[in-house]
Amino acid sequence: MSINQLIFRSFKKNLKSYYLYVFALIFSAALYFAFVTLQYDPSMDDASESMRGLAAIRSASVLLIAIVTVFLLYANTLFIKRRSKEIGLFQLIGMTKNRIFMILSAENFLLYFGSLLIGTFVGFAVSKLVAMILLKITGLEAVASLYFSANAFVETLLVFGGIYLLIMLMNYLFIKHQSILSLFRVKSKTEGRVKKVSIVEILIGIFGIVLIATGYFVSARLFDDSVVSMNNLFLAMLFILASVIIGTYFFYKGSVSFIANIIRKNKGGYLNINQVMSLSSIMFRMKSNAMLLTIITTVSALAIGLLSLSYISYYSAEKNAESTSPADFTFVTKENAEAFGEELSENGIAYTEQTIDVIQVEVDIEEIVGRDMESFQFDGGMMTMSVISDRHVEDIHVHEDETIFSGFSDAMQALLNLKDSGTLIFHGSATSISQEYLGLLEDSILPLYFTGGMPTSIVNEATFTTLSNDMNPDIQLDSSIYIGYSLDDRGTVRKADELFNSMPFSQDFGNSSQFSEAEQQKVNMGVIMFIVGFLGLTFLITSGCILYFKQVEEGDEEQPNYKILRQLGFTKKDLLQGIVGKQLFNFGIPLVFGLMHSYFAVRSGWFFFGTELWTPMFIVMGLYAALYSIFGILSVLYYKQVIGRSL
Repeated sequence: MSINQLIFRSFKKNLKSYYLYVFALIFSAALYFAFVTLQYDPSMDDASESMRGLAAIRSASVLLIAIVTVFLLYANTLFIKRRSKEIGLFQLIGMTKNRIFMILSAENFLLYFGSLLIGTFVGFAVSKLVAMILLKITGLEAVASLYFSANAFVETLLVFGGIYLLIMLMNYLFIKHQSILSLFRVKSKTEGRVKKVSIVEILIGIFGIVLIATGYFVSARLFDDSVVSMNNLFLAMLFILASVIIGTYFFYKGSVSFIANIIRKNKGGYLNINQVMSLSSIMFRMKSNAMLLTIITTVSALAIGLLSLSYISYYSAEKNAESTSPADFTFVTKENAEAFGEELSENGIAYTEQTIDVIQVEVDIEEIVGRDMESFQFDGGMMTMSVISDRHVEDIHVHEDETIFSGFSDAMQALLNLKDSGTLIFHGSATSISQEYLGLLEDSILPLYFTGGMPTSIVNEATFTTLSNDMNPDIQLDSSIYIGYSLDDRGTVRKADELFNSMPFSQDFGNSSQFSEAEQQKVNMGVIMFIVGFLGLTFLITSGCILYFKQVEEGDEEQPNYKILRQLGFTKKDLLQGIVGKQLFNFGIPLVFGLMHSYFAVRSGWFFFGTELWTPMFIVMGLYAALYSIFGILSVLYYKQVIGRSL
């Protein structure tokens, strides 16, 4: 047999084992090529000014390279260990290590660059779809086209060619430093087996659970001043990150074996086939894979968390726009408002006008704030607030000695922890007025120009007049009047927005369009969601493939055990039930912990990103869990084949 025949036979034989590796490589190459194509696609030029995130896509491609590189190197490590006996046999028949390396390199070259070319073609075929998804998410009006970029193709070849050289270097070092005897023993040493759970493992396991629980507790109380002060917020976040990651590692290192051992002892040694196969797997396998599983769990939590937060912001775009610009169109000067009103009237667009007089007053809020005011560096509890009269607000009437706040947000409530009642002191230039605080309403009345993100204080008309006559001129804004236009017909909002943006004063600070605010946030967060989503999908597929490869390796190693069990009388169905339980542990534990980590991370600070938590988060988690489960199903199907070959 010639060397060329040997290469092609070996290639054909191993292709079945590498099919998921080939799929992941094709997917990675396709996604990278599609990403890079966006940088050169002429159809994206019209959107580039509005979509400042195109530069972020370029940065995301670098992260994509890192993810793919780590995955391919790790997968190559697993596969070359699986072929250690084959390499040893080549040496036994007289082949030199250099000749063996050349054979493997040629085989890898065919597999790698064949998959790369297919992936590039797939990337070209779906590049238009990727561009359409990006434009759809961001809401930008542009026509996506099918475009092949020679620059993107060359860049893809260079990047994946560099990864191929790293793989070849890894293979060369592996073959160079292995003796014939060690090559026949590599596979048996890939997993460490523990016959007995030691006291150290028990302590490590308990400590890991305590660390995770502590991280969750601090995360849930992150903005509770009784637990974490605002001054130490950054240190608290570092503590949460460290405790959860270290706790996860200790959990895989000791907690899993410890819990499984407790279950086994409670059974008194009488375990059914399902329990034997699943418990033995998590007791003897997860400990040796602790670092890998910790990385997969942590990065999965990061991907789910970032995608959830970006989707929360995207999902809440309209609501956030309403809080920053309560009316459809906001103005702070009569001249600009009148000019735009004339433009609306000329185009037959009906609207309702609201005018509110606004003053800025220093208010002592120390008594109603449930936090240490020094954390916010307020001078003696003083805060400059926008004050309006209750005559401008429907269904709200307060007495002369009463005040109510409006403009509630979860973020502000988390930071200030406002109480339901208390006494406020309004300070003018010469006098002070004491007011009874009645609480906080959700609806925003004034735009961000006046409030700066803080609530608006609503007082009685008489109190407002008194404060207006005693204003501190040093803290007043350039404008003291808010004019809001609300359209009578919602169907005219897009046309009205186009008219607003055509006005010379549309970009002046204080003038704003609620529709434009919402659209701009969708563009910004849509790009981020697009990037995080595709990176998360890449990591999901690569990490799922890694776990699948590990199960393939374990399945091949345990095939003699299945043969013995079959000879003892266990049916394929009996063994398959045990395999299903085993995969629920192997894939389910990292998934559950990834979801839990991301939930507590998102839950601690979601209100800084939007107004809705549960719907966006559950959609993201549900999709991630469904896609992740596919690899568990593939593992079960592979074990089914292994069981079928056992007799």
